[in-house]
Amino acid sequence: MKNITLSIEDDLLKAGRDYARKHRISFNALVRKLIRQTVVSENTNWLDEAFAMMDKLEITDKSEKWTRDELYRG
Repeated sequence: MKNITLSIEDDLLKAGRDYARKHRISFNALVRKLIRQTVVSENTNWLDEAFAMMDKLEITDKSEKWTRDELYRG
């Protein structure tokens, strides 16, 4: 594995480190993951990851339901 030097604004670096800490991964792992997701076009797990992220959301009001027409309204 190669090392690189990256210039990044202080506030963005802090936000990235905070995000990584909150998600219990290293900042390096976060950067590698984001680069991989961005540049590897054969990422077939994106839909599973999106649903996993939605499952983690804490939605307090689950009573609202939409009709099929409302969902597909353009």
